Amino acid sequence: KHHIVYMSNASMPWEMLEKAFCVRFVSSLPHAAPMELMKGVKDSITEASSSGVLTWDCKYEQEVMLQPYLLFVAGDNPMHAEECSHFGLQSNLFCRTCKVGGTQAHKKTDEGYQKVFGCSEPRTPQETCEAIKHQINTSLEPRGTEKVKRAAKNSGIRNTASDLIIRHLLELGKQLRKRKEGKPALPEAEVRQRLEQELETLLQGATLDDHINPLLGMPGVNVHQDTPTEILHTVLLGVVKYFLGQTVWLLDKAHLLTIFQAHLESLSKDGLNSPQLGAEYICRYKGGLIGKHFESLAQVMPYLIYDLVPQNVLHAWSVIGDLVVLLWHTRIDNLEEYLVSAESLVFGRT
Repeated sequence: KHHIVYMSNASMPWEMLEKAFCVRFVSSLPHAAPMELMKGVKDSITEASSSGVLTWDCKYEQEVMLQPYLLFVAGDNPMHAEECSHFGLQSNLFCRTCKVGGTQAHKKTDEGYQKVFGCSEPRTPQETCEAIKHQINTSLEPRGTEKVKRAAKNSGIRNTASDLIIRHLLELGKQLRKRKEGKPALPEAEVRQRLEQELETLLQGATLDDHINPLLGMPGVNVHQDTPTEILHTVLLGVVKYFLGQTVWLLDKAHLLTIFQAHLESLSKDGLNSPQLGAEYICRYKGGLIGKHFESLAQVMPYLIYDLVPQNVLHAWSVIGDLVVLLWHTRIDNLEEYLVSAESLVFGRT
């Protein structure tokens, strides 16, 4: 397994961004972690932005200077979590963008459950950096392993760039504090001093900031806001896939799957981007479908199951179909109207 960094010019029209020659290879190393690659990307962009890049404008026939900057960072949800130094869904504050969530007990209450579906205080790179430094300092303390785990779970912050340092300090702290037979335990002050010396050795003359997620300190970048949600896995391979699985289970249990297939075969394909829905294939390999199948099915499911499932299931598919159409817009002319439509589907439709 290895990671690859690609880059595109976001100022180009989206029709051009889809072309393979507009997606430029940047870096790939089989032994480098994602944040190590991003450190090089950050340094290159920052240097080019500060000094400028001289080039020739063929349209206006004059020399121009380009100042590149990072608009957003793409990736799937696990990669976005790493780019934001986020712990993931296992933490109490499970969102990489804001601080929504709470303890398991709180989220099980009526108030806590409702807040899960809303927005909370936005995360900031500065607060994330402070949380990471706090975890590094906590690794020097007694019972540091439990304290670091608790801090990561409660804050939702985990920095892969400094994981090796933290693990090394925790293991060394256990060895130093371990009472050996016939010898007294080392005083805590001496243990702390040795751990601090080891930390300085590990830093190799650098600062803690140099061992923290490079995107957190990048000028003009708020990585918590500049990692847009990846809708393929979140929606199609998430919501649509699993809700389709439940719907198929209902149809199969009621012995209505053959009728569903007949509806799908007789459906008019006019207006669909994918005219070949492949009813037999979809029904036979219903457990192994991919994104293009879910994207098409999400738009036509209400017409296939209108008389086969309970009304609440039909209503849910109607909402999903409208939402998928909105999410796959390639151009938004009026952002305010678009947001109102999206929010009404997610929160207000009855």
